Amino acid sequence: MEKPAPVSPDAPAVVRTPLLTQQWLDLCFVHWAVEPGLVAGLLPEGTVPDTHEGLTYVGLVAFRMHRVGWLRLPGVPYLGSFPETNVRLYSVDGHGRRGVVFRSMDASRLIPVVMGRAGFRLPYLWSRMRVRTVGDTVTYTSSRRWPGPRGASSRITVRTGERIARPTELEHFLTARWGMHNAFFGGAAYLPNDHPRWPLYRAELLDCEEDLVAAAGIRTPLGAPASVLFSPGVPVRLGRPARPAGIPTP
Repeated sequence: MEKPAPVSPDAPAVVRTPLLTQQWLDLCFVHWAVEPGLVAGLLPEGTVPDTHEGLTYVGLVAFRMHRVGWLRLPGVPYLGSFPETNVRLYSVDGHGRRGVVFRSMDASRLIPVVMGRAGFRLPYLWSRMRVRTVGDTVTYTSSRRWPGPRGASSRITVRTGERIARPTELEHFLTARWGMHNAFFGGAAYLPNDHPRWPLYRAELLDCEEDLVAAAGIRTPLGAPASVLFSPGVPVRLGRPARPAGIPTP
């Protein structure tokens, strides 16, 4: 297994022929530290938990997806724009590629949910959702419709603070993830992405009532978050899946 690639705030490679384009806007990152062994069994075959100083992390990330588009076509204004809340883990494969593994992806548009599940085998779920901004506070709400567990929900409110001039290595580790590991058709694969460097802001967690993390199979007590961040967002390009994602066969 190759040594993990360095943590970098900038994409290591440009996606020159994007499969998808989109914008991720008004993001709230809430993270809890966990022992790697507690979540290792939830990752795709051929990947292991990615760690920072011996710990890995569970992420609850709420945001607005905006104007998803295929290839180089313009983004779709209605079906391609919707609130989304993800539960994610952090992974590294046998080629040293760091990534995320999505355990659940709640979204408010049914057609993108069906397409994501059928076309990419992603754990998209249809939910009632809302993102509401009042002054320097942002509230994200969701209530799951389909598939189950029906009624799984979240309510997250953060107050944004000052911009972070120099993010820590941990803050880069949690946000600068340049790919996704997923069990696509035909086995596990790695889907790369690129985007400008994150503009990150301090955030105070005012409210976090959720059972999405437990519904995603992460049932260990999490305690207080290790990190809460906010970003106004970035434009993103996603590349084509690359195989294999896992440890090469001798």
